[in-house]
Amino acid sequence: MIESKYFQIAVDAAKKGQATWTNPQVGAVIVKNQQVLAVGYHHQFGQRHAEIDALAQLADISQAKRATMYVTLEPCSHYGKTPPCAKRLAEVGIARVVIGQSDPNPLVSGKGIAILRAHGIQVDLLGETLGLNVAYNYFYQHQRPLVTLKYAMSLDGKINGAKKERTVLTQTAAQQDTQRLRQHQQVILVGEHTLSIDNPRLTVRTGSMVFPPIRAALVRHIDDVDRQSHLFDQSAPTWFFSETAASTKLPANIQAFVNPHWTPKAIVQKLADEGIQSLLVEGGSHLQADFIAAELVDDLVIYVAPMLLGGSGLPAVIGQSLTEQVGFEKPTISMLGPDIRISTRRV
Repeated sequence: MIESKYFQIAVDAAKKGQATWTNPQVGAVIVKNQQVLAVGYHHQFGQRHAEIDALAQLADISQAKRATMYVTLEPCSHYGKTPPCAKRLAEVGIARVVIGQSDPNPLVSGKGIAILRAHGIQVDLLGETLGLNVAYNYFYQHQRPLVTLKYAMSLDGKINGAKKERTVLTQTAAQQDTQRLRQHQQVILVGEHTLSIDNPRLTVRTGSMVFPPIRAALVRHIDDVDRQSHLFDQSAPTWFFSETAASTKLPANIQAFVNPHWTPKAIVQKLADEGIQSLLVEGGSHLQADFIAAELVDDLVIYVAPMLLGGSGLPAVIGQSLTEQVGFEKPTISMLGPDIRISTRRV
């Protein structure tokens, strides 16, 4: 029980790191004689790792000698933006390291543990993450980003009314929940119809972010996109997946990837090549159908508003058919004001 208490402190510390970008969230706790001496975490991409941050909190580095460190992820073994943490722990005399999980990144993956053991440090691997770094782990296990499909719909399964204009379905609580969902994504993608009808900002509006999600849109011809649309502002990086190249120079924060035959599989592969670990698909109806048909939906988040839009409204998913049913786990259902939130993960 005492061991789990120390590990939980490390997990709670890890969650404070909200700017780690493609690096994992990591927390570390230094314990000696059943006393917590220091707590650290990885604050931001490119800055010191959790283990080094914890060492920095000690009143004197000599306190690390013969201490135990609880860390949520295997200490790194390579020189990247920071020196190897595993070697530093050996240098300061840490006697035991309790690790939540081994690092799935092949640059580390067991090498950090090997360094610790080679220096006579006792290593205990818990094989536990307590929900940390879901997309990070998925990326290295499957070599592609974790894909979340999110949409809001009426009670009769419509995402828009009959008119070609944006239909606001959900109330404040659900809209705020969407912002929290976006905070944990690295790319947010919409289709051309949603781009032209809704003119979305695709930004996180609950506070500033060091690394805001990259906004993305699938379009036929980037030259046909209205340069006054919100995606052309300077509030966040923007990627276009276009069938044709731009004929004029794009703003510095805009990048166009060209492929005459973009498919969900091709988009996801391009994102994987760019090191993207999480993708949020936000519409529209045809794009959602394409991702579902390609069996590229891992998580599903649906908001149901207590209203009816009628038979002429746009269905939530319309387009390609599935060759067979795709199963999901028992959903989690909650109320957000008057709206219903349904979330589930693919089996």
